[in-house]
Amino acid sequence: MKKRYVISLDEGTTSCRTVVYDIKTQEIVLKEQKSFAQYYPHPGWVEQDPNEIWKTQKSTLDKVLKTINPEEVIGLGITNQRETVIAWDKATGKPVYNAIVWQCRRTSADIDNISPSMKNKIKNKTGLIPNAYFSASKIKWLFDNVPAVRLLADKNQLCVGTVDSFLAYKLTGHFVTDTTNASRTMLFNINTLEWDDELLKYFNIPKSCLPTVVDSDQNLGMCTNYPFPLCGIIGDQQASLVGQSCIRKGMAKATYGTGCFILLNAGNEVVKTQKMLCSVGYTIHGRTTYVLEGSVYSACSAIDWLKSNMNMYKNVQETADICNNVKSTDGVYFVPAFTGLGAPYWNDNAKGTILGLTLGTTKDHIIRACIESIAYNTNDVIQEMTNFDNALIKELHVDGGGSKNKFLLQFQADILGETIIKSKFTESTALGAIYMVLLSQNLFSLKDIENNYRIEAFYTPTKSTAERNALISGWENAVRTTIHHKQ
Repeated sequence: MKKRYVISLDEGTTSCRTVVYDIKTQEIVLKEQKSFAQYYPHPGWVEQDPNEIWKTQKSTLDKVLKTINPEEVIGLGITNQRETVIAWDKATGKPVYNAIVWQCRRTSADIDNISPSMKNKIKNKTGLIPNAYFSASKIKWLFDNVPAVRLLADKNQLCVGTVDSFLAYKLTGHFVTDTTNASRTMLFNINTLEWDDELLKYFNIPKSCLPTVVDSDQNLGMCTNYPFPLCGIIGDQQASLVGQSCIRKGMAKATYGTGCFILLNAGNEVVKTQKMLCSVGYTIHGRTTYVLEGSVYSACSAIDWLKSNMNMYKNVQETADICNNVKSTDGVYFVPAFTGLGAPYWNDNAKGTILGLTLGTTKDHIIRACIESIAYNTNDVIQEMTNFDNALIKELHVDGGGSKNKFLLQFQADILGETIIKSKFTESTALGAIYMVLLSQNLFSLKDIENNYRIEAFYTPTKSTAERNALISGWENAVRTTIHHKQ
């Protein structure tokens, strides 16, 4: 029987998806999605149930396999929410604590206590700015606060890793992660592409409990209960970069999801910057490409907040029309620092702020200000990125749920002053994992990825430089006010 399908498990922050790609038509032909619960046991804490993640992901996989013949599947790839940490028993596969999610800020004080010299060392080794966002302090918290974690570690029976390693373990029994996910833990040396002994010692984390690091297109062998192999692992934002065909140095993408993640292909060398992150973009056939990244913590989650907590609208599809109902925000700025501010500010203590309210302000103004904030913060990140080699980004590829909002994309073009390219493929993240499988099986090349890109729409700037600068100035003032406000 001739094989024709590739499957991507797209494990996100709030839901699990399974996506099926047909190599004959070079199209996504099937997808299933199911949400899972979020838990907030204390202010600033975010957790998920690892068993629920696995059951949810497995249920979407099993559902698509009722439609296609599993024997026709070439292989499966994983893409996942990054930095989120799971600890489990190596013998039983049973988690010993809830997953600590990338958004969780329980370890912010621990990060604040790291000495400046150690922070510089972490930045030089990992490419990351020390932050509770990354996995290292979360893993240390598990060792310090969950007795079962230390007990299993002493027995050499503990597995601690990001979500991809948990899914790979459940699927194949192998305890592995890839270079992209490892590079987001704050324990991985991106210069040597190995777990860093000095950082492990500093955080008091034994190397024996961490997964083996493999290439992004690694064939990891047959899945235990399915007739096809696991052929690739890649973190969700890097997967989106590949899915958007940003495989040349200088190409950039933004994914508007729960947060907004902007990645710039930086080529085959580690880049040193002050305010941006440098991570592994992908390792394919043993060759590593790096990215500059800026992370905006709250993007579409802020829009969701207006609905869930403030009842300002009914359906997210109507928000673009709502924004166009008013000519501007009338001076209202929304800084969605619900879990602090990410790049380029890196301020965990900031809180969400709405400025410029008057008696004439309506909910439409606030909704528009919220959506505009995504474009402003994305622009902040991109302007900082261009400083590293003075190379201007001439276009930005966009994807994610927020890219369905035409108002956002047009405003992004206006604020950035450059062209925005909307991909025809709405599943760029899943597509990145699919490409890893095809590369692993030598069915695709990087050139094929580039040739496979399809454009749905262009958005070009319509505002004058003076208008753009005035709007950005107001945003910068709002951010300064938010940061300096005594909470």
